[in-house]
Amino acid sequence: MSEPSPTRPKRRGRLFRYAAALLVLCGVAAYLVVQYVTGGGGARGCEVVSASGDGESYEFTPEQAANAATIAAVGTGRGMPERAVTIALATAIQESGLRNIEHGDRDSLGLFQQRPSQGWGTERQIMDPAYAAGIFYAHLARVPDYTGLPLTVAAQRVQRSGYPEAYAKHEQDATLLAAALTGRAAATLTCDGRPRRTASATGPDAVRAALVRDFGRDALQETGAVVGGTPVPSPSPSPSVTATARGRTVTVPVPEGTRTDATGRGERERGWQLAQWAVANSSALHIERVAYAGRVWTAGSDSDEWRTAGPDGAGGAESSAGTSGETSVGAVRIVAGQ
Repeated sequence: MSEPSPTRPKRRGRLFRYAAALLVLCGVAAYLVVQYVTGGGGARGCEVVSASGDGESYEFTPEQAANAATIAAVGTGRGMPERAVTIALATAIQESGLRNIEHGDRDSLGLFQQRPSQGWGTERQIMDPAYAAGIFYAHLARVPDYTGLPLTVAAQRVQRSGYPEAYAKHEQDATLLAAALTGRAAATLTCDGRPRRTASATGPDAVRAALVRDFGRDALQETGAVVGGTPVPSPSPSPSVTATARGRTVTVPVPEGTRTDATGRGERERGWQLAQWAVANSSALHIERVAYAGRVWTAGSDSDEWRTAGPDGAGGAESSAGTSGETSVGAVRIVAGQ
């Protein structure tokens, strides 16, 4: 009887190692795909729910929430209707997972995967979420009757994607986000408010700068946005800057009337847009508390929900930063961390 070949066990061992290495690579690839789609960053952290009580919801990361809030703010600042914001959000979910990424197909970049070589702007411009959203809306506004088109058709006429049908699958989530981030659906967006280590600036001045970045100087000037007590001179038409509540509160007055803008949005919707914008940016800007229209959101609370304010305006949270008028309809008050 011939002896077994001494090379056979070695060959089997080599094949086993190759198979194991292939499985590891597949696992890493699957992880990276999940991180790309979800936005990475571990736990979701934020959620938006349907105002109709039908149980629909969308969970996403603080990074995604901040980018979505910017997209919505830029849209309403341009007088675009909620449908336009929904189209923009669905497009960004599909193109980048609502992340401001520095890579893509060929020279595609940013939230909407816009290409410098195709005339969308410089690399630096496209990587600015406010600019990227603005140029998307500028192109969308040129699409005839875009509000009456199916979402995937309207988005495709702007993007010219190789996969035009892909936008439709995000319409439900984008609709929930748009309702909250335009202010139509009140108290429907919450985040846990855990501070991001990558936050470049914090405090009331950082909150003010972010408000101006997303909503524009003119839009804030119209509502008389302030940051507290003594006005600080700033270039016209930027809002004045003040300080109250231990120097950490940004106050944006919202008129209590029934005036509507060009898109039909009322002043109360404007207030809820600002309030939920602040919650969406709570991790990035270290925002600890937001109060508006008798409701209070507090970072790190057990339920991470909008609570009804108590007699002292605290809403079950610590009252040291609140006053009896903190949750009036007439102002959104944002308490920034250190």
